[in-house]
Amino acid sequence: MFAFLKAIVVGAVFGFVLSSLIGRAGSTGGIANIHHYVIQGVGFHWSWVLFLVGAGLAFVIFLMLE
Repeated sequence: MFAFLKAIVVGAVFGFVLSSLIGRAGSTGGIANIHHYVIQGVGFHWSWVLFLVGAGLAFVIFLMLE
């Protein structure tokens, strides 16, 4: 359970950083499907695909470390 919670945080950071880097270059990332969102005047790039891949990879690594 704790490995899953840690993996969600790592996946969110992974998704945010990679989406920001790829999205600022003007690309949608192909299969990564990066979108630009604006919430309350703050804009950011986000990809659910990158979040899920990052969280899944982190979850497997954290499980192997236990």
